[in-house]
Amino acid sequence: MENIETNTNISSPLGARGSLMFGLLDCNNFYASCERVFNPSLNGKPVVVLSNNDGCVIARSVEAKVLGIPMGEPAYKLKELIETNQVHVFSSNYVLYGDMSHRVMNTIALFAPEMEIYSIDEAFLLLKGFENIDFKVFGENVVNTVTRNTGIPVSLGIAPTKTLAKVANKFAKKYKAYKGVCFIDSDEKREKALKLTEIGDVWGIGRRYSKKLQYYSVNTAWDFTQRTKSWVRQTMGVVGERTWMELRGTPCFEMESPKSKKSICTSRSFGEKLTELAPISEAVANFAASCAEKLRKQHSYGCVLTVFIHTNPHATNQPQYYNQTVMQLSVPTNDSTELINVALRGLSSIFKEGYRYKKAGVIVSEIVPERPLQGDLFDVRNREKYNKVMSVMDSLNDSYGKQKVKIASQGFDRKWKLKNEKLSPCYTTNLSDILEVIADEELPV
Repeated sequence: MENIETNTNISSPLGARGSLMFGLLDCNNFYASCERVFNPSLNGKPVVVLSNNDGCVIARSVEAKVLGIPMGEPAYKLKELIETNQVHVFSSNYVLYGDMSHRVMNTIALFAPEMEIYSIDEAFLLLKGFENIDFKVFGENVVNTVTRNTGIPVSLGIAPTKTLAKVANKFAKKYKAYKGVCFIDSDEKREKALKLTEIGDVWGIGRRYSKKLQYYSVNTAWDFTQRTKSWVRQTMGVVGERTWMELRGTPCFEMESPKSKKSICTSRSFGEKLTELAPISEAVANFAASCAEKLRKQHSYGCVLTVFIHTNPHATNQPQYYNQTVMQLSVPTNDSTELINVALRGLSSIFKEGYRYKKAGVIVSEIVPERPLQGDLFDVRNREKYNKVMSVMDSLNDSYGKQKVKIASQGFDRKWKLKNEKLSPCYTTNLSDILEVIADEELPV
């Protein structure tokens, strides 16, 4: 990618000192990088990570991209390419990725008073009150510290708006001379960056709008900014107009604080086709328990619970079946035992023999804040006692590990578990997976 830095010393209002700046820090090839942190022998070698049940490619190292391995391609179609080029393949290790993400975010928080975690590997930084700071030096310090503390290579884009920070981040990631940091602080740099950015790569412009804009000969971000404000609003509405203004240097998208989810869904494809009720019941019990745990973490209750099951729609030579049931809870709850009981009743009502089931799931909706609510006249459940039980269970699991304490109906057999034949160890969260370092000889004192 072409360098957007220039030798000009002419400044502009866009980069005026004391102005508000946004940063967008993104982890490079995050899943593949997590696998490399604890296995340095993978450095410089092609690495891919597969989706649930080892289905499709969801992450690639730079070396894997060079080989032409496309994102989303089913793994079985790449077998020859993988074997010929000795590509290292891993199942998704979400426990490891989640913990490494937490470490990255904690390190970023040391540098910015306000941060918005945008995804597992991205975060926006609000750089407010940094009047006398050299943002280039600051950015390199952030990038170097995060990489040193976590082992994850990262890139940082800094600009006057969130959308421009996204643009800058792409240059920081693709152009090595930036040393991981791209700072858009002048109108000249902004213009050059936007001319080198395809319209489909702009944050907030999806595939549908991208095709529509290209129809009107808007092929780059710069082309987009040259259209009139009224044309953009008429073509793309208010959100498109805000994106247009952001690309021109006017902030429209503020930092967002974490919001409670309006619905929670936990579902999985089974590692093997299931035909009996018992293993599916065990899976649904685990899904319901997971929803309940998430409700408790955000201090909320669920009012409606949905259970669904279905066969593999791609197996056209087999009988197909899909069904779901929606149940209104008599009293809003986040109690695992209660949600599991309701979910299993729902599953029994929709389960039919004679089918090979591929997937099941539980959805909790109509979520309300955790506070005293209107009860049910006929409710005889000792809710105070069960609230204490859930609190103790969460505390133990937080201290000793996920699902060390669970409900009996969640079972231990797990015939339904995901297929993950190439799963790496959980280096940071499982004591049995912690790396051992063996010294060959004693060092001199």
